Amino acid sequence: MLNDLFDPKAVAIIGASQDPTKIGNAVLRNMIDSGYGGKIIPINPSSPEVMGLKCHPSIDDLESVPDLAVIALPANRVYDALGACVKKGVNYVIVIAGGFSELGKEGKEREQQMKNLITNTPTRIIGPNTLGVYFPHSGVNTSLTSRGMISFLPKGNIAFVSQSGALGLLTMDAVSEYNVGISAFLNLGNRIDLNEVELLDYFASDKNTKSIVLYLESVPKGREFFDKVKLVSPKKPVIILKSGRTQESAIAASLHTGAMASNDAIVDGAISQSGAVRAFDETEMMDYSRVLAYSSKLRGDRIAILTTAGGVGVITADYVSSSINGVGLKMAKFSDETKSKIREVIVPFASANNPIDLTADGSISDFDKVIGILENDENVDGIIAYPLPQTPRMGVGVVEVIDKYKNEKKPIVVGVLGSQIAKDLIVEFEKRKIPAYPSVHRTVKAVKALRVYSAYVERRESQ
Repeated sequence: MLNDLFDPKAVAIIGASQDPTKIGNAVLRNMIDSGYGGKIIPINPSSPEVMGLKCHPSIDDLESVPDLAVIALPANRVYDALGACVKKGVNYVIVIAGGFSELGKEGKEREQQMKNLITNTPTRIIGPNTLGVYFPHSGVNTSLTSRGMISFLPKGNIAFVSQSGALGLLTMDAVSEYNVGISAFLNLGNRIDLNEVELLDYFASDKNTKSIVLYLESVPKGREFFDKVKLVSPKKPVIILKSGRTQESAIAASLHTGAMASNDAIVDGAISQSGAVRAFDETEMMDYSRVLAYSSKLRGDRIAILTTAGGVGVITADYVSSSINGVGLKMAKFSDETKSKIREVIVPFASANNPIDLTADGSISDFDKVIGILENDENVDGIIAYPLPQTPRMGVGVVEVIDKYKNEKKPIVVGVLGSQIAKDLIVEFEKRKIPAYPSVHRTVKAVKALRVYSAYVERRESQ
């Protein structure tokens, strides 16, 4: 039934408006501009037409039933609009307005009234207090933020569920510089009805989704939620950013979305035991989602480093092998045969030890040959590669080289340091779904996340 939410045949917008300062205007504009192929139905008793579309005075007047309705009205008008949707038989209703449980007792009572309205009916609620949803594969975009203010990501493989709308949209805007794609974005807001457990079920079988990201301020049904994560995570990786770790931030969360406080030590243990990977900020959240969506399993903790800049290799070795300000993995120890083969490829003054320093003389061809050698060394589990584009013999062709090895036995995570030229190269890697990052620590932490997830799956497979 969730298909009616993610791929609706018709969407009604209650409160659609010609006024650009109104939320109903932004929602309607986004639906029109997103390439949605279904029927868009503006609802407003004051306008016969909005943005070239016939406007209906009420959802009661529609001949057919839309799969999805967006209520873009103030909180004090939501109840009546929701009641009309329930009477009409609308399956999914997005309630944009805030002013509910995050404001205290009166707001909680309003939420309970809404829940009572949908009890024993087919109607489900997303929200309230939500910025909307965005599904690029079907062209559904009910966000209240216009395209001129934020970048909406292209089609991709990452499902993103956020309790905070602003954090979700700002995170998407931030990663848009690398053209990262998503399969879905949902802001659940106060989530009085539809919740993460049901969405995990949906994404577990969704062919467009390869990893699932969750930003949570509370976990009200903790046991049910983490039991579901445990079922889903061996099939598809789950990344969780759980805020409210301290007493002070928990208070802030309660004021934001009415979230209940939780013991973070218990939450942390539950995340680990369920097989999810924990992130601690929005950058880690999206970095981990990409490496887990794009990479094969990292079947051990022995890492080889390949670079054209010796200093970058040394710093990476620190991050890889240190447990203090590092991730506590291991530097791979190459066999004598591997080192001999590498020496045959590289220039005499380069290093065949780990980290491998090709020097600024390193070429795309050298990368190709050395990666091929590392793929055949049983002492290597994964590879960190730095094809730095500032060196004279490196260029965009290295993307095809690494893409050639993407589905081999050992995952490759790429670091590209620098300014615009580096950013352009990361975008090219993103097109091929190769995880690439603009700093040493982000690159190495992504490798650690991949290992944490892979080790969990290995344990489950051996049970």
